[in-house]
Amino acid sequence: MYAEERQQEILSAARAAGRVDVVTLAEQFGVTTETIRRDLTVLERAGVLRRVHGGAIPVERLGFEPALAARDEVMTAEKERIAKAALAELPQDGAIIIDAGSTMGRLVQVLPADRELTVVVNSPPLATALATRPSVTVLMLGGRVRGRTLATVEDWALQQLSQLHVDVAFMATNGCSVARGLTTPDPAEAAIKRAMIASAQRSVLLADHTKFAGNYLARFATLAEIDVIITDAGLDLELAADLAAAGPEVVRA
Repeated sequence: MYAEERQQEILSAARAAGRVDVVTLAEQFGVTTETIRRDLTVLERAGVLRRVHGGAIPVERLGFEPALAARDEVMTAEKERIAKAALAELPQDGAIIIDAGSTMGRLVQVLPADRELTVVVNSPPLATALATRPSVTVLMLGGRVRGRTLATVEDWALQQLSQLHVDVAFMATNGCSVARGLTTPDPAEAAIKRAMIASAQRSVLLADHTKFAGNYLARFATLAEIDVIITDAGLDLELAADLAAAGPEVVRA
């Protein structure tokens, strides 16, 4: 097993159990405790785990979310596959919303150059990446920019969204479960995400399999409000079936 694969399994285990133990992980993976400590250091530097005595805790258990730059460094191959699979949901022409987030950055990178689209975003970095494309008209939602996620939130963005209708909203989430639906740590971002879904004919969730391991403070959608979930092959088949039974089509890219 490659170190990156082991680190992703460690992260998934931490999110599922709330904590991981160095000795237990070393026995599970058949490596030394020093190797596991190096893995935990890598994950801590990526902003997804916090080291504690004898192990580590996922950052969401500590009441905060990792910054965008940190999230962009994990699950990179999975996010790229998810973004490419999402292209099947694009209209031939028309209007779409692209939510803020690291997977959405991958989607922006792979958007076809020959597709005439109006793209609504609430992320200044995504707006900048799209602005030079001749076939794309970019609408940037105003509002307060959250430093952690670089997403615009609050009344200015909500007012603009209330006047829009798009073909597809490509959504991100911090957490997703059958019981709680789609959740995020920040109520202001949850309000924007809720308004994005309300303004769209169809909603497509892009989320790697680690996002299905926990719930966060603010819910912004039920599974019945999502038409398609695009995730990666790491999502458990039984969980995928449970998600699909709640409403959306589930695609494992």
